[in-house]
Amino acid sequence: MALDRLGTGIGWRPEIADAVERMPGIDWVEVVAENTCPGHLPESLRRLRERGVTVVPHGVSLGLGGADRPDEDRLAALAERVAALGSPLVTEHIAFVRAGGPRTVSPVLEAGHLLPVPRTRDALDVLCENVRIAQAALPVPLAVENIAALISWPGEEMTEGQFLYDLVDRTGVRLLIDVANLHTNHVNRGEDPAKALAELPVEAIAYVHVAGGFERDGVWHDSHAHPVPPAVLDILTGLASRVAPPGVLLERDENFPEPAELERELTAIRAAVAAGGAVAAGERWESSPAATAPEVSDVTRQRVGLAQAAVLSSLVAGTPVPEGFDRVRMGVQARALAAKRADVVAKVAPELPEILGAGYRAAFLAYAQERPMTGGYRRDALEFAGELLRAGRLGDQGSCRRLEEWWLERAGPAPRRSLARRVLLRRG
Repeated sequence: MALDRLGTGIGWRPEIADAVERMPGIDWVEVVAENTCPGHLPESLRRLRERGVTVVPHGVSLGLGGADRPDEDRLAALAERVAALGSPLVTEHIAFVRAGGPRTVSPVLEAGHLLPVPRTRDALDVLCENVRIAQAALPVPLAVENIAALISWPGEEMTEGQFLYDLVDRTGVRLLIDVANLHTNHVNRGEDPAKALAELPVEAIAYVHVAGGFERDGVWHDSHAHPVPPAVLDILTGLASRVAPPGVLLERDENFPEPAELERELTAIRAAVAAGGAVAAGERWESSPAATAPEVSDVTRQRVGLAQAAVLSSLVAGTPVPEGFDRVRMGVQARALAAKRADVVAKVAPELPEILGAGYRAAFLAYAQERPMTGGYRRDALEFAGELLRAGRLGDQGSCRRLEEWWLERAGPAPRRSLARRVLLRRG
């Protein structure tokens, strides 16, 4: 199936929904799949679709690079969103987001963010099989994204470009190339973006992400909350000199500027693509049927799973840093995951920072040090509130009462008896 030409797009977020509708020259938008309810699409997305604006769902929770096969329920939910949005393709990440479980005889831990897979033959075998499973379950073509990383795996056997080339060659999957992530990996891991672009099959690109970030103490953080820097636009121009990308999209997730500033960034992105000067080929890239491959053995999946579980446990549960990893960078990654976790919990449960005030962040980070995330963010918010109530550390009685009411409303019809009894006794 040939790749459609998408044009220029922007990441749709509720905070800028009205501005996106009014922006000139927006051909398509991308939505976070997990934040979209198929039966209750926001009116803004409905209006955009009625105008003929393409909407692409972008998944963040499949964990295609993880040791386990993709979860059937997650795949079904992603397919449901594709159908609800009438999307021509769907995208996910080359990453693992959880680790542990029966395969490793350890608890399942959630990273709460995207973590890099090792560029090894074992990890590639697992990723390829997981991608094939996802492709078979989804009603439209799948494209997978290269991610930004703060850490490097020891003993890697391939460059990023080689890893992506082999992935495409073995599965026929499309690529979502994030040029901001190439810049991040250049600063953090010393990887040359030009070399990566030279090695990967650019004809397989479905579209391109562009985003901003910031540098602190020699580490680049892919924040999606800052302006796109010139270095990222230069990488985009380099890519566009080799192939005219079917689509280019600006990502912004936090710290939203005025609409005029977003429009200026989109103009700069268009100019960077034009400066590349590549002309779209008459013959567009076609995915060939993936060759039948032998099933990945449980032994291979276990090796990958044990390595990923050790890394994730070190990052979120305070276990020793695995041999060969940079301890300083692992510390930076651990703090970044905790900060991300605090930010997302504040978004999914905005009542918590409102109730706790300036003390929310310190309280959550202290909780996160002792309680790795084992479920989704909403469950994390509930358990954080429950832990505060159990500990009885809220000196302000008004805040304590509001937190009790919030917890009881959301703990379900049968909340944990010991805590529920304690809360109700205190209220009595």
